[in-house]
Amino acid sequence: MKVAVYCGVGIGNNPAYKEGAVRLGKWISNHHYTLVYGGGDSGLMGVIASEVFKAGCPVIGVVPGDVEFIKNRPQPYVTELITARNMSERKEKMLNLSDVFIALPGGIGTLDEITEVITLTKIGVFDKKCILFNQDGFYEPFRKMLQDMEKEGFIEAEAMKHVLFSSDVEEIEKFIG
Repeated sequence: MKVAVYCGVGIGNNPAYKEGAVRLGKWISNHHYTLVYGGGDSGLMGVIASEVFKAGCPVIGVVPGDVEFIKNRPQPYVTELITARNMSERKEKMLNLSDVFIALPGGIGTLDEITEVITLTKIGVFDKKCILFNQDGFYEPFRKMLQDMEKEGFIEAEAMKHVLFSSDVEEIEKFIG
């Protein structure tokens, strides 16, 4: 199984975010899954990639070729590096390569990428599970927003059955079953 992980290029202010990335990396490795990620070596990206890489599991990094500071940076934790033309193509390649999607804590880019997967699954482009790794409640405001959208009639609960908010790897395993 190929697991796409979206996450921050920073480490964040809470040490639990790094601990969560390590735990998720070990879970991916223990199941001999393949990690698909943004190809970086810093922040939570570097934490999860190094964890999977040092366990000897495949790590596919997908980088945009039009972003100078990313494309010229060495990628020490990848077993396969894919260079896309730009960020849009990078996102598309990650969507097509991966079977399941997990968002660790991150910024705008992380939220952009996981919401695109949620949307594409919701409208039936494909049927893939989406997990928001809710370490220390990081994604609670987003969960509340989705609940408010449902309450206001903009989202149907049934359309969101492919989305899980959890940092429990056992619960994630059952969900992706």
